[in-house]
Amino acid sequence: MTILRALLVVFLIVLSTYTAVVISNYGWNLFPYFFADMLVMNWAGQFNLDFTGFLAVSAVWTAWRNEFSMQGLLLGIIAFFGGMVFLTIYLLYLSFATRGNIELMLLGKNSSKRNDE
Repeated sequence: MTILRALLVVFLIVLSTYTAVVISNYGWNLFPYFFADMLVMNWAGQFNLDFTGFLAVSAVWTAWRNEFSMQGLLLGIIAFFGGMVFLTIYLLYLSFATRGNIELMLLGKNSSKRNDE
């Protein structure tokens, strides 16, 4: 758990710093750059489409982990638009809130449910 937490902290610091530099140089409006690369169908566009899939999976997992409650749906939206900055903070929080219990951290209340199928 210590290695995971350290990786999350490092990623949060590096990504936050990088994002601050990009925002200072280009502003907040990433969408024209993001979607323009997809329309050109180049490697940057392929990466952006792939990344969008990761964002969607992160959002659905976050909402599912919170049983698709209103809080879970809101967190899912934040996960989609917040990307890795959100996910590092959320996973760090969960790692401490669950006292390092990885099953509870990843599954939430779903860890106590049995799937008999």
